[in-house]
Amino acid sequence: MSLRPARPGDAATLRALVRAAYAHYVPRMGREPAPMGDDYEARIAAGQAWLLEQDGVAMGALVLEDTAEGLLLDNIAVAEAARGKGHGRAMIGFAEAETLRRGQTRLWLYTNEKMVENIALYTRLGFRETHREQQAGFARVFMEKLLAGKAG
Repeated sequence: MSLRPARPGDAATLRALVRAAYAHYVPRMGREPAPMGDDYEARIAAGQAWLLEQDGVAMGALVLEDTAEGLLLDNIAVAEAARGKGHGRAMIGFAEAETLRRGQTRLWLYTNEKMVENIALYTRLGFRETHREQQAGFARVFMEKLLAGKAG
């Protein structure tokens, strides 16, 4: 497995991977989760998207965004065939290292309150809930992980 920055031709791959990874949430939420409609061409152009690949096959996607509040883990998705093998944890580890590399100490994210398994996973990985908020019609749970030390 290798994680690499997404390239301009990867937008359709990112979109398909994310749509497949989030599809099971649509009935639970009654609508598509926000990452399903994201502009992956813009994410790639901004240098915010990565692809996890094995033998040239996309197995995961990661979107990180610099914000004034720290590095936002905006999206993480793992292909169904690759789930349960530690790839999501590895991508979160990359996000933590990237946070420090960028001179920040806070990695944060939000997820939908109906994505209870995600909240539980993030909690196990050391994130803590900071607050809940309604945004764009979504009931979001905000979480953060404070990282020790600053890079460079």
